[in-house]
Amino acid sequence: MVHFNIDEMSLDELKALQKQVSRSIDNYKERQRQKALAELEAKANEMGFNLNDLLSAKKIRKGGIPKYRHPDDPTVTWTGKGRRPDWIKDALAEGKSLDDLLI
Repeated sequence: MVHFNIDEMSLDELKALQKQVSRSIDNYKERQRQKALAELEAKANEMGFNLNDLLSAKKIRKGGIPKYRHPDDPTVTWTGKGRRPDWIKDALAEGKSLDDLLI
């Protein structure tokens, strides 16, 4: 290990040393990240999975409880959250109210 007497260094030398230390820390972190990634890939492969597939798997969103039902097709519903479906807009334009479409 190299020893420095930092009390005798100039400001420019101290700043250069600071940059070197910062760069070394970043390099160390990247090496550790790569090592961890390799270990995770090996474990995923060992279990029959591809790590990229595991990490990119979309989370399944829970659907809300339907609150409104299409008047002509009871299999079509809406929770009342998010953008209004066209069939809701059409029913409202025909003079119906949301209460008329409640389940």
